[in-house]
Amino acid sequence: MPKIPHSYYLCSAEQSRFMDEKTISEFGIDGFTLMEIAGTRAADFIQSEILAGSHGIFFCGKGNNAGDALVIARLLSQQDYRITVCFLAGTEDLSPDTQKNLELLKKLDAGINILNWNDFTPADFDFIVDGMLGTGLNSEVRVPFSDAIEWINKQETPVFALDVPTGLHADSGRILGVAVRADFTLSFGALKTGFYLNMGYDCTGEVILCELSFPNKYKNPTAYLIDQSWVEANTPSPRKNKHKYDGGVLYVIAGSEGLTGAGILAAKSGWATGLGAVVLITPKGLLEIYEKQLVQIIKKPVGDKEDLFFKKSHLKKTLEILREKPGKLLIGPGLGRQKETIRFVQNILQEFKGDAVIDADALFALSKMDGWEKPKSANWILTPHPGEFESLLHEKLSDGFNRLKLSAEKAKEHKITLLSKGMPTMVGTESGDIYLTGYDTQIFSRAGFGDVLAGKVGAFWLTYSTAESACFHALLDGLEKSQQYFAQESGSLEPIDII
Repeated sequence: MPKIPHSYYLCSAEQSRFMDEKTISEFGIDGFTLMEIAGTRAADFIQSEILAGSHGIFFCGKGNNAGDALVIARLLSQQDYRITVCFLAGTEDLSPDTQKNLELLKKLDAGINILNWNDFTPADFDFIVDGMLGTGLNSEVRVPFSDAIEWINKQETPVFALDVPTGLHADSGRILGVAVRADFTLSFGALKTGFYLNMGYDCTGEVILCELSFPNKYKNPTAYLIDQSWVEANTPSPRKNKHKYDGGVLYVIAGSEGLTGAGILAAKSGWATGLGAVVLITPKGLLEIYEKQLVQIIKKPVGDKEDLFFKKSHLKKTLEILREKPGKLLIGPGLGRQKETIRFVQNILQEFKGDAVIDADALFALSKMDGWEKPKSANWILTPHPGEFESLLHEKLSDGFNRLKLSAEKAKEHKITLLSKGMPTMVGTESGDIYLTGYDTQIFSRAGFGDVLAGKVGAFWLTYSTAESACFHALLDGLEKSQQYFAQESGSLEPIDII
C-alpha cells in the first residue's frame, strides 16, 4: 500500500467519533481543548475569506457542533466581527463543552446577540455559519432545523458548514430530507466519505480540512482520496527505454464494423502517454480504416478481408501476436456483442496469462461466463460503469456508498483491480483498499471518454508497474488535460481533448 498523508484519509462518522473518544479517554487531550483547536482553525479560515466588521449569523443546535460554532463566534467577536447566535432548540440541555463555551461567550460582553429560532428576524447578514447537527444525524431533518436550512439555502451570502453540512449524511452523502448547501465545509480531524458520494459534492462546496490533535494510531480510514501529490511521491520515475520495445508493448484488441472509433481513441490515448509501441489487433476487414486514422500505431490484422468483427477462428493468430513481445493487453473497446465475438473474448481471457485491462464489450463477454475467474498467473484491471458493474458482479448498486463498499469487497474477493467508473470514480485493489476521486467526474460520462481512460490505464500500467498506480495516473492525467482545456476553451469537453 502506498504511503498516503493523513489529510487524504476519508473517514466515516463512527471512525471520527472513535478518534475523538480515544484522544480524550486514552491519550489525555480533553474534549474542550479539541473544540478550541477546531474552532480556532475554522475562525482563522473564515477571517481569510470574510472582511473584519462583517456581520455573521451562527445557527446552533445542542451538541458539540454548536460548541465549535460558539468558539468561532467568540474568536471572531474579538476581531471586530459582529455576531448573532441563533439556537434552533433553545439553550437548555446543551452538551457540557457547548454549555461552557456559551458561558465564555457571554462573559465577553461584546455586544453579541444571542437568541432562539422563534425570535429570529431575517436580516442582511454578511456570512452564515452552520453549527446545527454535525456528523451524528441519521434520520430526516425535522422542524425547526429544516426551516432554518431552507432559509439558509435562499441566501446569497457565503455559508460555512462545520464538520458536515446539516442534513447531509456524513457516510453516504445522502440528503436526509433537506441539507445545507455550503460554500465551504470546514471538516474537523478528517475528511468524511459522504463529501464525495451521492449528493455530497453538491452540498459541501470547497472542503477545508481543519487538523486536530488526533494521534496517528487512532486513524483508520474507510477510503483514500486520490491526489497528485501523494501519487507522485509514491511513484518511482519511469526508466528511459533503449528502444521502442524495451518498455513493453500495449496490445489493443478492439473494434468491429461501426465501432472503430472506440479502438482509435484507445490506441491514440495509449500512444500519447509516451509508449514506445502500441499494437492494434484488428479483424482484417477493418484494417483500411485504421491505416488512415492511426499512422503511428502498429496494426496486426487477423482473419480475412471479409471479417468485420472478431471470431473464434481468430483466436490462435491473436494469441500468437500477444506472445511476440512482452506487454500489457487492453481488450474491449468497440468489440461489439456478436455471439462469435463473445466466445472469442472469453477464450482470450481464459488463455492469456498476462496482465489485461478488460473494458467495455469485453466486460459484457466476461459477464456471460458462469463463475468467471482469472487465470492464476494473470493480473486484471476491470473498468465497469455502474450498469456493467451490476451485470458482472451480480450486485445491485443502490447508491455511491453501496458502490464504495462493494468495489472494495469484490476487488479483494476476485483478486483484481476494479476501476469503478461513475461519480466519483473508485479504484478497488486486491488488498481491499479503496480509493476515490475528489473532483467532478460527470464531464467524463459521455461516449468515448471510457475508451480514452482505458488506453491510459493500459499504457500507465507499463510505465508504473502496479495496477493501482496505472489507474491513479490515468485518472489524474485525464483531470490535468481537462483543466488545461477549460483554461483555454469554453466549449464542451470532447474525448480527443484529454488524449
